[in-house]
Amino acid sequence: MSAFLDVESSLTGRRWVGPSVELARAAEALAQSTGLPAPVASVLARRNVPPEEAAAFLAPTIRDTLPDPRRLIDMEPAAARILAALDAREKVAIFADYDVDGAASAALLIDWFRFFGQEPTLYIPDRIDEGYGPNVPAMEALAATHSLIIVVDAGTLSHEPIAVARTKGADVVVLDHHLGGETLPPALAVVNPNRQDETGDLGYLCAAGVVFLLLVEIGRLLRDKSRNGPALLGLLDLVALATVADVAPLIGANRALVTQGLKVMAQRGRPGLVALSDVARMNTAPAPYHLGYLLGPRINAGGRIGKAELGTRLLTATDPAEAQALALRLDQLNTERREIEAEVLAGALKQAEDRGLDSPLVWAAADGWHPGVVGIVAARLKEAANRPAVVIGFDAAGEGKGSGRSVSGIDLGASVQRLAAEGLILRGGGHRMAAGLTLTRHQLAPAMDRLAELLDRQGAGQLGPRDLALDGLMMPGAATPELIERIEAAGPYGASAPAPRFAFPDMAVSFSRPVGQSHLKLALTDGLGGKLEAICFGAFDTDLGPALANHGGARFHIAGRLELNHWNGRVTAQLRLEDAAPA
Repeated sequence: MSAFLDVESSLTGRRWVGPSVELARAAEALAQSTGLPAPVASVLARRNVPPEEAAAFLAPTIRDTLPDPRRLIDMEPAAARILAALDAREKVAIFADYDVDGAASAALLIDWFRFFGQEPTLYIPDRIDEGYGPNVPAMEALAATHSLIIVVDAGTLSHEPIAVARTKGADVVVLDHHLGGETLPPALAVVNPNRQDETGDLGYLCAAGVVFLLLVEIGRLLRDKSRNGPALLGLLDLVALATVADVAPLIGANRALVTQGLKVMAQRGRPGLVALSDVARMNTAPAPYHLGYLLGPRINAGGRIGKAELGTRLLTATDPAEAQALALRLDQLNTERREIEAEVLAGALKQAEDRGLDSPLVWAAADGWHPGVVGIVAARLKEAANRPAVVIGFDAAGEGKGSGRSVSGIDLGASVQRLAAEGLILRGGGHRMAAGLTLTRHQLAPAMDRLAELLDRQGAGQLGPRDLALDGLMMPGAATPELIERIEAAGPYGASAPAPRFAFPDMAVSFSRPVGQSHLKLALTDGLGGKLEAICFGAFDTDLGPALANHGGARFHIAGRLELNHWNGRVTAQLRLEDAAPA
C-alpha cells in the first residue's frame, strides 16, 4: 500500500498509512445505509460493526453488554462465601495490589461492605519491601485475625501464601485478571477470566471489572432473598478509572462500563475523585484521557514511591477535607515520581540505544533504579522503539525487580510467565500488554536473551518503524463541534480502540505561539476560507515545533485527533496535532 498523501517520512519520521480499499468501501457502505457522517462510519467499519448494530454501538448500555457473571468459573462459590461472611458479620480482609486497578477494586468492595455497616480490613503490600501479590508473612498475619481474605488484582499465582492462609483457618477468594498458570492456588474460589481453563471471552476485563461482576452476582443472591444492596451503577466511576488506567481493551462490556462510569464521575459524588480532579486542574467533563494521564498517575504515585494504601484511602474517603489532604499528598508524590522517572529514563534510553532499538526486545537494567518507576520508563522505551520493553532496577542485595510493556499483537505476559516456568527468573507474570518480573544479576543476560527469542517468535522483530494510521482526509470546514460529538459517541477510545486520526491536506500556518516550554498553539487555514485551531503537545521535543513555528510560508499536510475545546463558556473544534509533513 502506498503511503497516505505520499508521506513516507513525516517530520517525526513516520510513514502515513490510510485505510485499506476494503475498509474504505465498508465505511462508505455503512454511511449510506445508516446516514451516519463518513468519519463516524469509518470508526464503526474499523471496529467491524454491521449497519444493523450501529445504533446500539453508539449508545452502549450496561443492560445490553454486561455478561452474566456466572459465565466465570468459581463466581457462584465466591459470591456465596462473601455474602455468608456479610451475614455472619465475619472479619474480612481485602488484600489488594498497589496500582490503580488494585486500589479501585478494593474501594469497590469497601464501599459495598460499608453499605451494610461493615468495615473490612485493607492490606496493600509495600512495592519495595514486599513486592507484588500476597506474601507468606502478610497472609499468615491476616489469617490469624480474619476468617475471609479477598485478594484483588493479584493472587492467581500465589500458591504458597494462600496455602498458608488456608492452614491458619481462613478462606481465600481471589478476584484477578492476570494470566493463570497450569495449576491454581488452593483458594476457595479463583475468579479470573484469564485462567487457563476459561474460554478467554472475558479476558479483556480488568480486576475492577471482575469485582463489579461479582457484586452483580451477589446482588442477584440478595434479590432472591428479597433483600436490597447498594446501587451498583453508582460504583462505575471506580470501574471506569481502573479500566482505563490499567490499559484494558475498550471492547465488549468495557465500552459500556467506561461510558457509564464517566457519567457517574461527572456527577462529582465521590469526594476523593472530586479532590483529585481539582488538584489536577481538570476543568472539563472527565474523559478517558483524564483517567489515564491525570488521575491514574496520581493514584499510582502512592504505590510507586509513597504509602501504598493512599490511593484506596482517597477513593473511599467520605470527608471532603480528608480527601483534599490525600489528593494533595498524592499530587506531591506524583511530582516526585516524575523527577525520579526522568533520571531513570535518561539512563535507560542510553542503554537501549547502545544495544539498538531494532531488536525484538528493548531493555535496560541498572543498580538503584527505583522499582516504582521502571514500568513507566518501560512504557517510554516501548513508545520510542515500537518494541516490547523491559526495565529492571537492582537493589543492594543483587535482586532485580523489573516491569515490561508491550505493543499491540505481542503477548508479553505469557512470555514472561514462560521464563518463570523455565527457571530463568525468580518469578514473573502479567497480561498481554504489561508484565512484572524478579531475577538475580546472574539471570539477567540469559533471561533477556530468551525473552527476546520468545517475543521474536511472535513477530516483535519484524515490526517496522511506527506508522501513523489515519482514518481519512478531512477539510477544516467539516471539523465542527457537532461532528466531533458524534465521533466521540463511537468511543470511548483507548487500548484496542484507538481514537480516529484525520489528515488535513495542504494547510498553511496562519498563527503560532509557544505554550509553556515545549507545546505549540496554532491556527491553520486551507486558503479557501476554512480554518482550524490546533494544539501540539511536546512540539519542541521533536522536529515538529521548529518546522511549524518557523514555517516561512511553507504549507504542510497536518495529522491528528479532533477534540472539543472548552474555553470561557464556548465550545469549539480543536485539532490535537500529532504529526506533519511538507505538502
